[in-house]
Amino acid sequence: MPLLEPAPEALRPGTARAPAPDRVTDRSAAGTPEPLRSELTALLGADKVLWKISDLVRYASDASPYRFLPRVVLVPEDLDDVSAILSYAHGKGREVVFRAAGTSLNGQAQGEDILVDVRRHWTGVEVLDDGARARIQPGTTVLRANATLARYGRLLGPDPASAIACTVGGVVANNASGMTAGTTRNSYRTLASLTFVLPSGTVVDTAGPAADEELAHAEPQLCAGLLALKAEIEADEELTARIRTKYAIKNTNGYRLDAFLDGATPVQILRGLMVGSEGTFGFISEVVFDTLPLDRRITSALLFFPSLTAAAAAVPRFNEAGAIAVELMDGNTLRASVSVKGVPADWAALPRETAALLVEFRAPDEAGQEAFEEAAAEVMRGLDLVVPAASVTNTFTRDAGTIAGYWKARKAFVTAVGGSRTSGTTLITEDFAVPPDRLADACEALLELQSRHGFDAAVAGHAAHGNLHFLLAFDAARPDDIARYDAFMQEFCALVVDRFDGSLKAEHATGRNIAPFLEREWGPLATELMWRTKQVIDPEGVLAPRIVLDRDPRAHLRGLKTIPKVEAVADPCIECGFCEPTCPSEDLTTTPRQRIVLRREMMRQADGSPVEAGLLDAYGYDAVDTCAGDSTCKLACPVGIDTGAMMKGFRHLRHTPRQERIASLTAKNFRLVEASARLAVAAGNAIGERGGDRLLESVTRLARRAVRPDLVPEWLPQLPGAAVRELPRTARVGASAVYYPACVNRIFAGPETEPDGSCGSSLAEALVAVSERAGKPVWIPEDVAGTCCATIWHSKGYDAGNRIMANRIVEAAWGWTAGGTLPLVVDASSCTLGIAEEVVPYLTADNRALHRELSVVDSLVWAADELLPELTVSRRTGSAVVHPTCSMEHLGDAEQLRVLAEACADDVTVPDDAGCCAFAGDRGMLHKELTDTATAKEAAEVNSRTYDAYLSANRMCEIGMERATGHPYSSALIELERATRPPGR
Repeated sequence: MPLLEPAPEALRPGTARAPAPDRVTDRSAAGTPEPLRSELTALLGADKVLWKISDLVRYASDASPYRFLPRVVLVPEDLDDVSAILSYAHGKGREVVFRAAGTSLNGQAQGEDILVDVRRHWTGVEVLDDGARARIQPGTTVLRANATLARYGRLLGPDPASAIACTVGGVVANNASGMTAGTTRNSYRTLASLTFVLPSGTVVDTAGPAADEELAHAEPQLCAGLLALKAEIEADEELTARIRTKYAIKNTNGYRLDAFLDGATPVQILRGLMVGSEGTFGFISEVVFDTLPLDRRITSALLFFPSLTAAAAAVPRFNEAGAIAVELMDGNTLRASVSVKGVPADWAALPRETAALLVEFRAPDEAGQEAFEEAAAEVMRGLDLVVPAASVTNTFTRDAGTIAGYWKARKAFVTAVGGSRTSGTTLITEDFAVPPDRLADACEALLELQSRHGFDAAVAGHAAHGNLHFLLAFDAARPDDIARYDAFMQEFCALVVDRFDGSLKAEHATGRNIAPFLEREWGPLATELMWRTKQVIDPEGVLAPRIVLDRDPRAHLRGLKTIPKVEAVADPCIECGFCEPTCPSEDLTTTPRQRIVLRREMMRQADGSPVEAGLLDAYGYDAVDTCAGDSTCKLACPVGIDTGAMMKGFRHLRHTPRQERIASLTAKNFRLVEASARLAVAAGNAIGERGGDRLLESVTRLARRAVRPDLVPEWLPQLPGAAVRELPRTARVGASAVYYPACVNRIFAGPETEPDGSCGSSLAEALVAVSERAGKPVWIPEDVAGTCCATIWHSKGYDAGNRIMANRIVEAAWGWTAGGTLPLVVDASSCTLGIAEEVVPYLTADNRALHRELSVVDSLVWAADELLPELTVSRRTGSAVVHPTCSMEHLGDAEQLRVLAEACADDVTVPDDAGCCAFAGDRGMLHKELTDTATAKEAAEVNSRTYDAYLSANRMCEIGMERATGHPYSSALIELERATRPPGR
């Protein structure tokens, strides 16, 4: 064990607590039992078998209110692995559940035996027919697929609200739709073909010319059974009519019985049945979608009505006018949404009876947009609109920012209600559909039912399709609260089915909470046909039992998860998983959701239990050390949780008093530390140039093993040389801004050479030169040495050192800028974020007042907004690829990087897989495996072609990307200086 390795007990929850009723029991503390673990390891290899208790717990939760602990988690890489798993399950009588993003809302991604992760190795998009079709791997997110298709002016039909995280395989398996898909643009209607693996292991490609012949040879009984069911259904005219009626509105409850009517052959029937089957019929390994046009001309309005009835009456009129989306929000939803940043504060006083519609039209060109706007204006003339708050305009707009604000308000439904629920309560997100002409009645009935059962009454939804959403929060640790939830569900199902003849699930799929009510909606005949269909396709019952079909009338109450209170920053987590695709450690250790899930399980345990010990033993590396701390999870989280901040807090808990004192001393004496670091880099570079990189790597690795990997950086050959000690000479008189060179740029040099082989400029030289050239000179204070943005201490959880440097930099900046008279231009995006935002909680009251007077500007923004309009580009490079940093995403500066790149290059690419590089200051040297994993997809995309320039905006991120791609990255400002350099220089 390394000398300074912190004890796992440092993170032990310090609260007195009783064991929760749904805690993982001690018998599971050892993880996957034998011989299951050894047999699967022999079958697949050790790297594909996750068996530790921490692995099982982090996969036990999804976005639903349920929690089931798997016996083992498998991570297959290809179809051979999947077939081997299914064959093993058949032979051993075991059950298998496939899991991708885990964004399902009804427990579809949870299993109690073998759980199979089909996200990690199953990503990729192949564009076909110039974008008219796309072949997509099941682990690809909808957002990622659409990013590729956007280059061709196309997109997928399904558009679920969870597009940032949900995968294409899950969307097809649940027939998830969204705001615009309705019944015509969903997976069932836009899927061209798919490849899947049946429970028996047979692989079926529905696009294969001999697919039916091959299936008949491999699975004769299955084919005969499907055709027999088809004949039986078609012979029953009443049943056939009922099936068609049920799918006239959105419906994802049960199996797609219309597949028997729409498909003529067994393969065609299976193609339809696989959509919405929730993993119970097979594994979808590949899908081919018929894509739809991406209409970029958008006109939207947020319209306010005096009542739900008035709003609902307007819906069919906007549908007839061609609206692509008509979204409903009731008064309670509107009022609650003011807790979300950007939503008008005066909505808090809206009358309860107020309702609003978000109406959107999309057109391919100006003529189409004008036609839609005329149609919308005609509808508006007949509406009874109200202006219940000063911020309400009731007008259509083309302004992208305003439209984004409307959608933020619409999506604030989950954010506001979920984030403000009582601590310790479980959140359920429900949806249903009614005939659109019954929309207002259904809203009123639902609100009354919620109120009567003591739930917060609020409703929103896709009004154009009669699809409504609502949330329920209750405490699953209290039997009386579970009974209240049960009573609500019984009445809710009766209401939807008996009064409105609606769908109990419109787009979230059956799942565990509606499976007991399936027969209530479909009746005994159709339900029994679904059971028989499952028997024909999966006679051994291997796949996903109890997820669609369950005869237990209380199945919706089994496995409800408690939500024990954890650290305040993470306590509002609803475990939706939106954070996961943004997390650099997603494919290495844990995700933000999993970090919180593991912490919650610790809180369920009795103090000192074997399960708690196992979780703590893994948590240090899996959760704390391999968190990049970039906080992009906060940007993706619907309730704004910063799991990175929580991990920094845990790093602080693991520090000894001596380590905190040393960190404080480095802050107090940072001028000396900075100079020493520059000398160390210079010495290391000199040794490396003489062939000593391997020696340095060996020495630092030994030191890491002896001391602690999280304290001693590893030498990387990609590290640049030392920066020159002297910064460019500048004058204070006449300066347009104060230029603060970040310490990283005072320690590490920039690119060594220009493209033509000449000596390269430093970033400081480039920024000073280009500012002078634009007529807006900058001044570098003489006393910047020894100051820092404080991120070094903040990222590692050294609170005392952070406080020292945070106050020092703000005091210095206030003096340099003459009390905020001049802007402070910072040349590293992470340092801009640090000074602008992250130092604030650590400032004294007096220094917070000084900070409010500062104007902190990232150098990219300075260059793009202030300098570029005054510059003349005299030379352009052919192509450039850019790496937006995570700090730029926080600051909202990513567009300025693109603007600068486009000024310097003819062809600019922002990789679709661009994300946080996880170098995170020095974390890429402490845990290079983190950066290797985080950059793998982006690096593969970058290296699919060559570029003339590789650009970013932070020196450490540039080092990380050079390590990942093998190409030298540099600041876009250096490229801008080169591009605007007068001819002949």
